[in-house]
Amino acid sequence: MLKKLLPLTLVCLSLSACSTLSSPFSSGAAPSANTVAPYREQVELTGRLNVVYQKDDKPESATVNFNWQQTAQRTDVTLYSPVGSTLATIAVTPREAVLTQSGKAPRSAPDVDTLSAQMLGWSLPVSGLRDWLQGYAVGADGKRFVASPANDSVTTKDGWRLRYVSWQEVGQNAADKTPGALPQPRRIDAERNASAQADAVSLRIVLDPAPSAQAQ
Repeated sequence: MLKKLLPLTLVCLSLSACSTLSSPFSSGAAPSANTVAPYREQVELTGRLNVVYQKDDKPESATVNFNWQQTAQRTDVTLYSPVGSTLATIAVTPREAVLTQSGKAPRSAPDVDTLSAQMLGWSLPVSGLRDWLQGYAVGADGKRFVASPANDSVTTKDGWRLRYVSWQEVGQNAADKTPGALPQPRRIDAERNASAQADAVSLRIVLDPAPSAQAQ
């Protein structure tokens, strides 16, 4: 099971987290004063995720690479070990979430938070990440939050504290009607305190450079 696979790699993963995730990333350019690029219903992203969570009243941590694909009605997440082995795949639709581990039968639940907590030991907030990874969120006041380098933190309606630690700037392309370079998130820190409904967990997410940022 994945819960057994993760502890086997905690030592090397923790070292990887220290070397890979401890310092902010940027494109090398001064951050834009603009808000983030327009939201896209269809997007594919890759990156690394470090999670710190509680297990048997003790802190645990793990680092995984991920591939994220979303459309208007579906989200597919693949979690990889640092050496490229597939640890799990998660498919989320409006009706259910399905988590599949290598060599295991798929498991399903009505929502991905419940499913990931059962199988991974920590909740992966996929519904929130659909917004967060692009610099958007629903704030505690119920209003739409739009991030920028000058407005980089928010507490969400469901109790997550988000901070956009670093940015990359991506120039205009054929599909982008906004002139000039637009900031996109590069590193996002998210944390949630323990409650009656959920355990405490913190996430550090580093997104790989967007194609146009890599070309700079």
